[in-house]
Amino acid sequence: MRSEQPENVRLSDDGTAVLIIDQTLLPNEVKYIELREAFELHEALTMLRIRGAPAIGIFAAYALYVLAQQTKVSEYETFYAQVLKHSSYLDSARPTAVNLSKQLRRMEKLVETLAGKPIPAILNAMREEAMNIQREDIEMCRAISEHGLSLIRDGCGVLTHCNAGPLATSLYGTGLGPILLAHERGLHVRAYCCETRPLLQGARLTTYELSKAGIDCTLICDNMTSIVMEEGKIDAVFVGCDRVSRNGDAANKIGTSGVAIIAKHYGIPFYVCCPSSTIDPEISSGAQIKIEQRSPREVKELFFEKPIAPESVNCYNPAFDVTNNSLITAIITENGICMPPYGESLAVCTGNK
Repeated sequence: MRSEQPENVRLSDDGTAVLIIDQTLLPNEVKYIELREAFELHEALTMLRIRGAPAIGIFAAYALYVLAQQTKVSEYETFYAQVLKHSSYLDSARPTAVNLSKQLRRMEKLVETLAGKPIPAILNAMREEAMNIQREDIEMCRAISEHGLSLIRDGCGVLTHCNAGPLATSLYGTGLGPILLAHERGLHVRAYCCETRPLLQGARLTTYELSKAGIDCTLICDNMTSIVMEEGKIDAVFVGCDRVSRNGDAANKIGTSGVAIIAKHYGIPFYVCCPSSTIDPEISSGAQIKIEQRSPREVKELFFEKPIAPESVNCYNPAFDVTNNSLITAIITENGICMPPYGESLAVCTGNK
């Protein structure tokens, strides 16, 4: 796989800011922005300048470190209180992706274990922990890609929804990782990318990444999924996800559940790719996953020259839906391919059995 350093999210060279690619501008402009202030770090999360569950977690860890440096106090208790305050603020930006809260909790616990240490030493430890989170993500995505590759054959057609490539992680990707690795290994894979309304992550980001890698990819509207499957163009579906419950229900970008239902009808395997950090052992089913509700503007105005619906019309805009575990052929993690019943296989994967 690729060996260069992560380009979509990392700490700035001087360590005082988080450097990201502004994903809202892709594919027309590749712009790097440095973020230091709490409000702009929070805004980058809410406005999806940084997105994708693993990338969100990495970003949050770096963001908390950056904000902790700005806490000019010498007493541990005051410092720790400020860390918790900043962490809570960042966590409020996106409610669905479990990686955000998990990595923030990991950083909090690190600071808690260092009670009594000098503040500079704690800051150094926070920086190293955030970098470890990113290193671990790179290794996890590499392993997910290897496991997923075992399910791909030369010449097959793969459909994906939303964006689960390097932009959504730090390198490699989850749902796109097996496709990218297959291409690198000399296999020809035909990728079909759902546009993913209303924010068009599939059209703007996935096709950008696949085209950049030289992979045969075709963009389709979301409502074309059924016909491309009926015509025999699709042999498998690979998607990422933002949270998985103990029973294997998986929350991913809105429209994923519909793709899974259609795939089931046509007998096409549906694979969910995610690091084990995305599995939430605290919830028993997808019914407990909080679904983020977003602005009607995204549906009625964004990406259009003029509004496409009356200003007064009501608009329902959930950012995610939950795919029932009965529709999922397998969940691919860095620890292996988990098969039904997921209550057992996921517990083994996460070490909670």
